[in-house]
Amino acid sequence: MQAGIRNGAIAASDRKRQAPQTAMLALAALGVVYGDLGTSPLYALQEAFNGDHGVRPTPDNVVGVVSLFLWSLILMVSVKYVLVLMRADNKGEGGILALLAQITGEKAEKGGRSTVLWVLLGLAGAAMLYGDGVITPAVSVLSAMEGLQVATPALSAYVVPGTVAILLLLFMVQPLGSGRVGVVFGPVLAAWFVAIAALGAAQLWQNPSILQAVNPLHGLSYFQRNGFAGFVSLGAVVLCLTGAEALYADMGHFGARPIRLAWYGLALPSLLLSYLGQGALLLDHPHLSDRPFYSMVPEWGLYPMVALATLATIVASQALITAVFSLTHQSVQLGFFPRVQVLHTSGSHKGQIYLPLLNWLLMLATVAVVLAFRQSDKLAAAFGLAVSTTMAITTILFAALARRRWHWPWWAVGLVAGGLFAIDLAFWLANVLKFLDGGWLPLTLGLLMFALMGCWFGGRRLQSKEAEDRQLPIDVLLSSLQMNPVARIPGVGVFLSESADGAPLVLLHHLKHNQVLHETVLLLTLQMQDTPRVQGERVAVQWLGAGVGRIVACYGYMEEPDVPGVMAHAAELLNLGELEPLATSYYLGRQTLVAAPRSGRLKRWLIGVFSLLRQNERSATLYFRLPPNRVVELGARIEL
Repeated sequence: MQAGIRNGAIAASDRKRQAPQTAMLALAALGVVYGDLGTSPLYALQEAFNGDHGVRPTPDNVVGVVSLFLWSLILMVSVKYVLVLMRADNKGEGGILALLAQITGEKAEKGGRSTVLWVLLGLAGAAMLYGDGVITPAVSVLSAMEGLQVATPALSAYVVPGTVAILLLLFMVQPLGSGRVGVVFGPVLAAWFVAIAALGAAQLWQNPSILQAVNPLHGLSYFQRNGFAGFVSLGAVVLCLTGAEALYADMGHFGARPIRLAWYGLALPSLLLSYLGQGALLLDHPHLSDRPFYSMVPEWGLYPMVALATLATIVASQALITAVFSLTHQSVQLGFFPRVQVLHTSGSHKGQIYLPLLNWLLMLATVAVVLAFRQSDKLAAAFGLAVSTTMAITTILFAALARRRWHWPWWAVGLVAGGLFAIDLAFWLANVLKFLDGGWLPLTLGLLMFALMGCWFGGRRLQSKEAEDRQLPIDVLLSSLQMNPVARIPGVGVFLSESADGAPLVLLHHLKHNQVLHETVLLLTLQMQDTPRVQGERVAVQWLGAGVGRIVACYGYMEEPDVPGVMAHAAELLNLGELEPLATSYYLGRQTLVAAPRSGRLKRWLIGVFSLLRQNERSATLYFRLPPNRVVELGARIEL
């Protein structure tokens, strides 16, 4: 009993020591995780009462719409993401690709038809996030800057140019790294949440009758009263959920507990008060439905509020830009995207990365979107389709994980995932109706990225299968070398191979053309695991005979391969001593796929896109950090 008391005291002491660290992480999570969710009150509620699909701001409709907003936040964020999906982590990491990696395992490229279907579905969800990455900075900053025309109509002409200038500056400082840019992320969002909570509470104090919206029956009666028009307005309601995916995707940066603490401690109460306050304002002043957020702000506070809103939307935009960088990096590591240049902007935080090409493409696309739409309400109409598509796909993948890996019974999968998917589907159908109003934009961007990622994945599958069919069993090669010796030259030859079985094609081509081998031949395979980071020993070595050894190095999809580091460690394990740089050559194979004359049109198109991406991806020499003057590339033309 005394031991139990002592252990309990130690645990309590540990919790006290961890409390300040958890609080700091929760503050940081406010900035990175909740930027997009936190700035949605700027434009979400007004969309329900304006535009081609808006309903009249009658008292019953205001109460009904606000009820839908409140319960969407509770069910889809608090229940779906915080309670359910954050339990579906992959060793601490979250996000749609982490979910996909748990379903398919490490052999996604060699899996069967069902595996391919899950991969394509996951890629579709991931591709939609690129549409979000373009639209979120545009709609967030534009909606904040539109507060200027509320303060002084004479400033209306400066809203779009000011938005473009802020966005250009935001993308130009990305090379500095998110760590330096985001030092004030948490405090800015904390101030923002306190401000919107105070504004909402002030309006709620003046008209507490809006508290009827807490009763979900008002949301149900709203549908009965408005019929199809009420269903269509779900396309506006989903805007209050923009950024919910970040809760799950950013688990690895902060951990589940700080994210939950930030949500329940400040973000959720502030959002609820903000929407209740806007609803209270509209009950008294329905004519302000075109700009309810800024209409809550006292005249003396308009300019400071515009400044704070602009800072908050910059934070929200930065968070999503960082998420797109991270998503692309994961896609490359998992084999779903061509190699691109990745720069690490922090020596202490591996997750802080910068992708130059992607940054400038996002900048051009975002600025073009602002110049094309010019108003946040028009952009908001385009926003919901990408969000609802990603949310629905995430639910489907969770259902697959719960059934295939967790072995949930069918009734449990249907109850949890089925219920959540029914809500996702309702949001998605409502947003499909806004396709011509701008929903085509994120869908087009998403389909473009899906086509690229799908062609890359399909091309790699074809290439992997062909290489597997053509490779020679390693014991056959070793027997051939013993029976028919070839000239051996001093030094070490390292042959990179995608497969840890058999003899790599690049070695066979080298033997075929040069009829010579190094005294020491090392077959190196870099395996990407379905875990974020590999724990423990990552390098395994084995002598195969005839001076040939095999090295297998494992990496997680959040890590980057370092071939010189692997070789230095492997040399110790193989008792080779220190590798002499000038006596070590690295051999890379480059296969060029071409479609056979009788191939179908779809296959020819897939191979053509894959070959184009292959030609323009980042050099393997740079990606694997190989010494350029010690690399030999051998090409082969493969007809499929």
